[in-house]
Amino acid sequence: MKTNLNRSAVRFPVSSVVRKMILAFVAAVMFLGSVAPSVRAQAPWSSRHSASAADRQLSEAVYRELMDLPFFTVFDNLQYRVNGTEVTLYGQTANTRLVSDARKSVEQIPSVTSVNDQIELLPQSRFDDRIRHDEFRAIYSHPVLQKYGEGTYPSIHIIVKNGHVTLVGEVNNQLDKQVAGTKAAQVRHVFSVENQLNVRPTQ
Repeated sequence: MKTNLNRSAVRFPVSSVVRKMILAFVAAVMFLGSVAPSVRAQAPWSSRHSASAADRQLSEAVYRELMDLPFFTVFDNLQYRVNGTEVTLYGQTANTRLVSDARKSVEQIPSVTSVNDQIELLPQSRFDDRIRHDEFRAIYSHPVLQKYGEGTYPSIHIIVKNGHVTLVGEVNNQLDKQVAGTKAAQVRHVFSVENQLNVRPTQ
């Protein structure tokens, strides 16, 4: 069972400068009266029905542990796969503390026998930090996308590696996905944008 975490709280960005900018911007977004009601991304249990009950139970336990990590932000991508009692962690982050915390939090789940940590540690640079800030502002200030920044768990994640940007997470429709990709590509000094946002299935 493979699962992506598409929500995260904006708590501790990768640098103090970025942290202050983001928290100030989030506060402004939260007070915009025209913003639609809060939208929270749901865990995409793509193989939920085909997986065993034990796998589903463990997968949900792993999900809860990872979502509670205090250093998990919109600039991180955490994913995992459950195979029996074994859990594989992967994704990308520039935060070494997050990698350690993710592994330890999953290891302490009673039914987990082993954790395979394949999380990619992104290079840390002021150049990428600046892009993270500019991407956050470009995406979450857009009227169509502001709703994804509401609440505790913004659902559009911005992964930056050496000037290359990848968007992961979930949006409500194809138009919102296209708008996010367009805004991300308009940020200065970005070399490329890969739009991996998932569109939530209609009910």
